[in-house]
Amino acid sequence: MRAARPAACSSVPLVLALSVALAAAPALAQDVRVEAARKEGKVVWYTSLALSSAERVAKLFEAAYPGITVEVQRTGSERILQRVMQELQANLRLVDVIHTSDAGHFVLLKEKKHLLRYTPAGADALAPGFKDRDGYYYGLRATVNVIAYNTKIVTAAEAPKTWKDLLDPKWKGRLVTAHPGYSGVIATHVLALAQLHGWDYWKQLAQNRVMLVQSAVDPAGVVASGERPVAVDGGDYTFYQTKKKGNPVEIVYPKEGVPLVVSPTAIAAWAPHPNAAKLFTDFTFSRELQQVLADSEGLYTGHPEVRYPADKPRLSDLKLLQIDPEELQKRNEEIKKRFVEFFGA
Repeated sequence: MRAARPAACSSVPLVLALSVALAAAPALAQDVRVEAARKEGKVVWYTSLALSSAERVAKLFEAAYPGITVEVQRTGSERILQRVMQELQANLRLVDVIHTSDAGHFVLLKEKKHLLRYTPAGADALAPGFKDRDGYYYGLRATVNVIAYNTKIVTAAEAPKTWKDLLDPKWKGRLVTAHPGYSGVIATHVLALAQLHGWDYWKQLAQNRVMLVQSAVDPAGVVASGERPVAVDGGDYTFYQTKKKGNPVEIVYPKEGVPLVVSPTAIAAWAPHPNAAKLFTDFTFSRELQQVLADSEGLYTGHPEVRYPADKPRLSDLKLLQIDPEELQKRNEEIKKRFVEFFGA
């Protein structure tokens, strides 16, 4: 079931802009396609995007295409993959569009022929790191992993500036991390820092009695409340949103590099609502929707025409630590095993 959605203040101008853009398409072909999607009635979306952001996307799509609902099923990336595979084993074909923050999932799903080959309108213009060379999945959005701290508890002078600063014993019992067994964002982060500093980095960090939470979304709330004043990781967009709401949160982009997490999306090969799935996928890659992700959600995208808020660094301003999706898939079990070995859960 989907939670009640907050109103999206940007929905009216976006819907108007989309209406203009859609009108440029051949009218008959567009009408036939939309009508086929309306007959299906809905699109089922498994997503790891923060619930408030996912609900905003769903609301905007439903406003642009009355008569087609979006069934949002939001959970962590690793749970999404488990659910998809379990449903397949039970011969259930429930999901239309799959979106997680673990690019390795899409390597696996593609190998097993569980993805529909479909190129969203405009996807050819996406940055190279945002598209599968064979056309099965595309990066819907991106985030970078950062450090964040509570400004009422930690001063700017004492705040950690680098990943290794977090190893200082003064942070013992004051840190929070999300879990790679739940979050694709964190699985990518763990591997990126293991490649940068070795597995010993994580072993040392665990000695600081780090609080464990599930999603990459969760550390923002923990830091904002002051329960643990410093987050050792988490998607920057969650801290950005939290700060925008007036919470005492500051973001640190370590100079030695920040892990870039490109979050792909794809249509299931067996999608029960294929026309609605294609229409929804095209919608999410439109420049207008991608701009909403940047403006109101604080996310990065691969769309070349998207502009970012002045209070966010551009990806070109950051040193990015990038992980190959095939490498992430190959080492998925190692990442989770080593993390549990060090942190005990």
